[in-house]
Amino acid sequence: MDALIAFAAALLSFRLAGLLAARYRASGRPELLAWAAGLGAYAVAAAAIAWGEAAGWDGRAFRVYYAAGALLTAPLLGAGSLLLAGRRRAAPVALVYAGLAVGISLAVPVHGVVAAHGIPAAQDHLAFLPARLLAIVANAAGTLAVVAVALRSIRRRPLGNGLIVAGIAAAATGSGLAGLGAAGSAIGIAVGAALLYAGFVAPAHISPSFRLKMAPR
Repeated sequence: MDALIAFAAALLSFRLAGLLAARYRASGRPELLAWAAGLGAYAVAAAAIAWGEAAGWDGRAFRVYYAAGALLTAPLLGAGSLLLAGRRRAAPVALVYAGLAVGISLAVPVHGVVAAHGIPAAQDHLAFLPARLLAIVANAAGTLAVVAVALRSIRRRPLGNGLIVAGIAAAATGSGLAGLGAAGSAIGIAVGAALLYAGFVAPAHISPSFRLKMAPR
């Protein structure tokens, strides 16, 4: 069951990432591409959970999960928010960071025996330097960027930015539910991805025609 839930979360996240990529192709807005990459990494993390739960966790599944979920998702989402705020240097920084993160995830040794089921704890299998420290710093910076940009403009875009903050909270809650099994983390990924996507594409204002339809008669 855990593998099926994680697989469903991966499919949902991949679909939402694809929709953001399509919007980027239509508009050329760079923040959409960064957000699509972030949700794509989120989807890969969910797929790694499905892989680990279905076939038994090993060093390969754990590396993919850690690279996508711990090292890439939050920084790429944060880069998208910074691009939305006009910080164009975020794009090359994100590219360099992504290459560094993938290289580290491939190079660092995985210690100990990985249990067949249940998401492996990073502290049991990775040294603090460099992978775990990088994950802590990158996740904190990416999450801070997303939340700070959303809160700064929440008056102008209350619905969308509120959904973004809720999506970040859902993702954090999903990580905290890992103790309830892989399904808890997968559900957090699915809910977080859906809320983030809705927040990224929500209109800044409700259209007058919509308000007219919703007005009491």
